[in-house]
This record gives sequence, structure tokens and C-alpha cells, in this order.
Amino acid sequence: MPGLPDWSFAHGRPECRARIRSQPEDFEVEEVLGFTADGEGEHALLEIVKRGANTDWVARELARIAGVRTRDVSYAGRKDRHAVTRQHFSVWLGGRAMPEWPEHAEYRVLSAQRHRRKLRLGALKGNRFRLVLRELSQSAADLETRLTRIREQGVPNYFGTQRFGHAGNNIARAERMFAEPGRIRDRTLRSLLLSTARSLIFNAILSERVRLDNWNTPLPGEACMLNGTHSVFRAETVDKALCTRVASGDVHPTGPLWGVGERLSGAEAAALEQSVAAQYPVFTQGLEAARLAAARRSLRLPVPELVWHRESPHELTLEFFLPAGCYATTVLRELVTLENANAGVEADAEEN
Repeated sequence: MPGLPDWSFAHGRPECRARIRSQPEDFEVEEVLGFTADGEGEHALLEIVKRGANTDWVARELARIAGVRTRDVSYAGRKDRHAVTRQHFSVWLGGRAMPEWPEHAEYRVLSAQRHRRKLRLGALKGNRFRLVLRELSQSAADLETRLTRIREQGVPNYFGTQRFGHAGNNIARAERMFAEPGRIRDRTLRSLLLSTARSLIFNAILSERVRLDNWNTPLPGEACMLNGTHSVFRAETVDKALCTRVASGDVHPTGPLWGVGERLSGAEAAALEQSVAAQYPVFTQGLEAARLAAARRSLRLPVPELVWHRESPHELTLEFFLPAGCYATTVLRELVTLENANAGVEADAEEN
């Protein structure tokens, strides 16, 4: 199963081409935790701005400066190396005094405060993005139409291509892992490939619903998610009240993150999910054997805060906020075809 599938587009395949990441400042990300430091405790909660630096490398540098083990340093999410990012790290200090945090050519500590708890992966509200697209090949009118649709309707909430590795290579690696149980012993790699498998099935189901033009409308038996939460309920029937709530963005249709346990959907929605998932028996069986708990993910990614301006006829700047676990490249995918979409992509601000 080499390469990535050509998942469906909600607003039609973009004709405009552009370049991203011509320089790190073209991809700016600001992490939003949704909470503040306690002001006391055994951990240092740091806000750091980095440019052209790998998240794990910065973590190792912080551990070295503080004189602690690498595992005593944590972060809420990996951020792309080829970008300018503001993100948070926690460093367990125990009874040690707060170190002096020297400036480095590739990163700078903006603030350091005491905190009671370790910063866990995924413990963030979301990310703010400022992206610059260069060498645009299309007229302003087409882009304005697409941008307005994206702001009003959102985009399909696909997992970004970086979840699948370079050229989708992690898909084949996951298939080999399931075919040979016990073959991969490294826990981090195994977790990565399990995530790849779940993401592939989710994207395939979402792509089918985009093709059928029901990705942002409820089906009978729909498992609906309340906006801004992970609370899910099954809608046995589709009535006017439910359609109004979905249209307003109060609730969203969802798709399965495959695993064991109740999948929550029923009737027509469940039948569609099962028919698509049946095309990936190695992955569904492998995920169930791994005992991953089934979960749900919104099919729709709203982008209500999207704003944009043109620096020149061939340059466009975008600004928007996305919740944790959602991808800026997923938004860009509906707007333009990127000439260098995979240039330096590590973990698009983030999968958690």
C-alpha cells in the first residue's frame, strides 16, 4: 500500500499553486495552553521561542542546562523545525533552584515559572498560526472565494500528511508490523505506527463522506460531538433541530478512531464506516489486537477566526486558530496545491 491515497476535497481540488516555508518566518506557530503556571512546585514551566530547531533537541538542551535527565523534560506538542514557534516545556527540578536559562542562536526562553505538574503531551488548548504563501499562481478572485468558504464552512478534519511519514512510508511499516506481531519492540515507534493505522482508516471514512457530500451533515445513527468538547451522543434520527445544530456549528458529525469497545454510531452512519473500514482488514484487526480503545473525532474542522491579506498579487498571509490535534496543512490543502508541501515537515503543530 505505497504512497498516500488521494483523499476527497470538500471545495474542489485547488487550481492555485504556491510555496510555503520559503523561510522559517513564513510558518509561525504560537501554542495556547489554556492555563497558567501555578507559581510554585517542583517543575519549571517555560515558554520558549525557537527558530529552525527540533523540539526534541531543545528538550535535551534544557535537560543539560538544568542538570536533569532528558525524561525529566516534557512538552505539550512537537512543533516543526522549519518554522518560528512559541511553545512550552516543563523541567522537573525537584529541590533545585531555578537555573539561569542562557540565550541560544536557535531558541530563547521567554518566561520561566514554577509549576506543580509535569506538562503532558497533548495538554494544550490549540495553536495560533501565521502562514505566508508565496509565488501564488492563481487570481485573487478564486482564492477569496475559497477563503470565504473555508471560514464559513470549515474543512474536512483530515489527519495531516506528516502523520503518515515521508511519502506515506509509515503506512507500509504499519502493515508489516501487523503482519509480524512482535516485530517492533520500540514502544515509541510502535505507538507511532498504531496512530498511523488509525489515522488512515479515519481519513478514508472521512474521504468517502466528503465524496458523498455528507461530511458536514448528520446521517441516521450519527455519533455527534459537541463543539469544543469530546462529548459524543448518538442521534438515532435526523430531525430539523439536529440539522440546525450541525449547521450552526454547535455539534459536528464524527468518524471512528478504530479500536476495541463501542463505536457509538449506528444505522446508516455505522454501515458507511464499516464498509470503508472493511477495505483495511489488516489495520482494523491489528488495532483491535493491540487493544486500543475506540474513540471518535470530529469530521469537520471549523476555522471561524481565519483572516487573510495580500502583500502582493503573488503573496498571501493567513492567520487562524486550530484546536489541539488539528493540522494547518489540512486547512491549506483546501486552498492551494503546495509546491513544497513536505519540505521539512515534522509535526505540524500538532497531532496531540
